[in-house]
Amino acid sequence: MSTEFTGERVIPNLVDPNLWNEHIARYAFASRLSRNRRVLDAGCGTGYGAAELSYSANSVTAIDLSQDAVAYARNQYPRRNLNWLVASCTALPIADQSFDLVAAFEVIEHLKDWRLLLTEAKRVLAPGGQFIVSTPNKTYYAESRKLSGPNPFHEHEFEYEEFRDALTAVFPHVSLFLQDHTEGLLFQAVGSSGSAEVRMEGKDCSPQDSNFFIAVCAMSPQTDSPTFVYLPSTANLLRERGIHISRLESEVQTKDAWLEESHKQHQQMVALFRQQTAQLEQRNTWAQELDAKLHAGGQRIQQLQAEFAAAQKASAELAAAYAAKVAELEDEVQTRTQWAIATEQRLSAELDAKCTELARCVDVLHETEATLEARTAWALQLDKERDALASKLSAVEASRWVRLGRTFGIGPEHRNQ
Repeated sequence: MSTEFTGERVIPNLVDPNLWNEHIARYAFASRLSRNRRVLDAGCGTGYGAAELSYSANSVTAIDLSQDAVAYARNQYPRRNLNWLVASCTALPIADQSFDLVAAFEVIEHLKDWRLLLTEAKRVLAPGGQFIVSTPNKTYYAESRKLSGPNPFHEHEFEYEEFRDALTAVFPHVSLFLQDHTEGLLFQAVGSSGSAEVRMEGKDCSPQDSNFFIAVCAMSPQTDSPTFVYLPSTANLLRERGIHISRLESEVQTKDAWLEESHKQHQQMVALFRQQTAQLEQRNTWAQELDAKLHAGGQRIQQLQAEFAAAQKASAELAAAYAAKVAELEDEVQTRTQWAIATEQRLSAELDAKCTELARCVDVLHETEATLEARTAWALQLDKERDALASKLSAVEASRWVRLGRTFGIGPEHRNQ
């Protein structure tokens, strides 16, 4: 177990004397009931209380849920009548009616199922046994921890009436005690020790103002409940107050320095606050302008949405019209396609006929061309022959014999045509 005090369990010599006195005094109170009895210390923590009870008890069994705490206790207090056990206070691994006294100091407030502690204590108590339990006063405890905050190890804290009613619901006989620090004066003979006479001024005690509640519970009636005073060796009140005053003075100095530093930080924070306020005002103005723009934008969006809806409607109508027109055109195209196919078939037939006729014409043309070529050749031949005859005739006419015959009227008469 760590030797550092965390607030969950008291560690001897590592806690404030007042805190130590509060805890050890409860075991001194219980030791009057443990003489020659079988004792169970439920939630023993570091074991100092179980060791205190073992001085007067026949045997002490100490249990705790923490293995580290039990190991620490076993190492610190190796006594023959002390037995250590790792177990839960809400599920005791112990047979019925095994103990004459069960102690559970500052345990019940640490448990979620705290009612099980009461029923388990009742179960393991022998006839005539007693259950002694303590818890802090919720009202006082909250006030004393105002600065440090709630105890993180506590699950449920009790006010006086709730604590009393919870105990009497399980045990028919409950004697309630209040534990408080008190100022006193000690007259002690030099060299003496042991018992002392205690005188208390008459004063009504108030549970609401008390520090702690302690109850002795039993299934059968109990004897009178005398007042118990525990005077520890560290209880020199003036010395304790001197130490406390020194601590307070040191705390005051620390707080003064802290306040001065806090004042400087406050001034810085004020300046920062003013700067941030100015920035915030600028941002608020910007936000208002942005809101106006957003509002205008929203209106424009609504307008565009309306226009878009109208455009969608118009588009839908136009699409429907287009669809009707497309259907009409498709019908027309189909009709024209059928006409084109029929026309193509008719033209193809006519073209075939024309081609056949054209072929016949081409053949006739070829024949005509051949005839023409032959007649042209014949004509050309006639021209040659005519030219030749004309040449001969010219030669004849130009001969002197013909001229001579004309002169004498001899020979045939020739006419040049």
